[in-house]
Amino acid sequence: MPSATSSSGSLAPAAERVSGVLLHPTSLPGRFGIGSLGDEALRFADFLASAGQRLWQVLPLVPTGYGDSPYQGLGAFAGNPLLVDPEELRRDGMLDASDLEAAPAFEEGAVDYAAVIAWKGALLRRASARFHARAAAGDRLSLEAFSERHASWLGDFALFQALKERHGGLAWPRWPAPLARRDGEALRKARAELADEIRAQIFCQWAFFRQWARLREHCRSRGIRLMGDLPIYVAHDSAEVWARPELYHLDARGEPTVVAGVPPDYFSATGQRWGNPLYRWEALRETGYAFWIERTRSALELFDLVRLDHFRGFEAYWEVEAGEPSAVRGRWVPGPGAELFDALQAALGTLPIVAENLGVITPEVETLRRRYGFPGMAILQFAFGNDPQAPTFLPHNYSRDLVAYTGTHDNDTVLGWWTGEGPGVSTRTREDVRRERDRARRYLAAGGEEMNWVFIRAVLASVAGTAVFPLQDLLGLGSEARMNRPSLPTGNWRWRLRPGLLDARLTARLADLTVLYGRA
Repeated sequence: MPSATSSSGSLAPAAERVSGVLLHPTSLPGRFGIGSLGDEALRFADFLASAGQRLWQVLPLVPTGYGDSPYQGLGAFAGNPLLVDPEELRRDGMLDASDLEAAPAFEEGAVDYAAVIAWKGALLRRASARFHARAAAGDRLSLEAFSERHASWLGDFALFQALKERHGGLAWPRWPAPLARRDGEALRKARAELADEIRAQIFCQWAFFRQWARLREHCRSRGIRLMGDLPIYVAHDSAEVWARPELYHLDARGEPTVVAGVPPDYFSATGQRWGNPLYRWEALRETGYAFWIERTRSALELFDLVRLDHFRGFEAYWEVEAGEPSAVRGRWVPGPGAELFDALQAALGTLPIVAENLGVITPEVETLRRRYGFPGMAILQFAFGNDPQAPTFLPHNYSRDLVAYTGTHDNDTVLGWWTGEGPGVSTRTREDVRRERDRARRYLAAGGEEMNWVFIRAVLASVAGTAVFPLQDLLGLGSEARMNRPSLPTGNWRWRLRPGLLDARLTARLADLTVLYGRA
């Protein structure tokens, strides 16, 4: 696959400066309750190109599980069927116009996941049945080739999803023991009984990857590179943990004994207890890190660049006993470190990776990042607080090998951060918030008006090779448009772009700044 990296692993050749926008496809507008990979996605790529942007960053594209989070995916290799565009299925002859006319009147500015899952799940099963009844020979061959190419994960994922549907969405350890433990005879019987549902799940994956390929080709034609997100952990309730439990710290019932998280930080005074099962890295080592090689290869087939989530966890990770209610009590445990990345490089060559090096970052973490030439991240919102690492996020301390952000999907929007009450469940006091804003005002020589554009200008003007801003910051939206609050388990990932906001005035303003700072 053509790489956007130089031999040092940076995002672009040394003399090149680029910028882009962070927007997950679920946030695109459209009449079916959730964004998709169809026409609105193509139009967004066109907007980026017209505004001089050359990067579109998305969150994990996996099918979402607990809390609708893309970081709690039901399958590490699968695509999210909710992103499949019904209009494209209609144009491809897999749905009729009447199928779409019956769509409910979905909320326009947010995703109602329960309603979307119910309606779209039934629609996709209808499309699968129609496909298998009357698909053209070429499409049938395409589906067969797709199934063969992805055989290493597709069969397990489709069966997992079919079994989960049969058992009312229960997590796999609560299925009947023979199925939870993957008894051979029980699985053979299930495959026979659930053949139609398994076939529908495979069809949904084929449709997703087919539509993603169309979108990616359109982005390439407009000079837009796609940056995806590779989470360090997989969800406990996922096809991967069910299929290979020996790779994770689980008890005899299949429940985690220790889980992932981070200690108290900027986002939460009690830390973040993510709940993902932790890897048995010694078991992965015995396989030559085959799972991670395949997972990274899969990501590089989807994206031009990959943001490697929670990079510090590869050097050392925060281990929390499964019975702990929060992440306050835990311990740092050494990760696989250079051994893993040596294996990835040996198998895949130079890695176009951005290291998400946020949180409690030690010299050892930065040594590991620099050893492989992975660009790190700098978040301007973090630059003005009391954390000892805050000065590293000030633009005058940036280096070329950084991706500079106004904020990420985990942050409040710039205007929400600037105008909100501030502390919430974080470790900051109201006095801390007041001092943060005073420092920001003085450092950025800002009067407080249009702080979103002040932040955007600052990261564009910086020496960082790449600058990225969430679309919410471009639009000047407040906390109501925040994508994720890491301390809250539910109610996240819902924000959607309303039609008509990406107008000519916004396009021209962003293009002007992008040209001014040499990133067009």
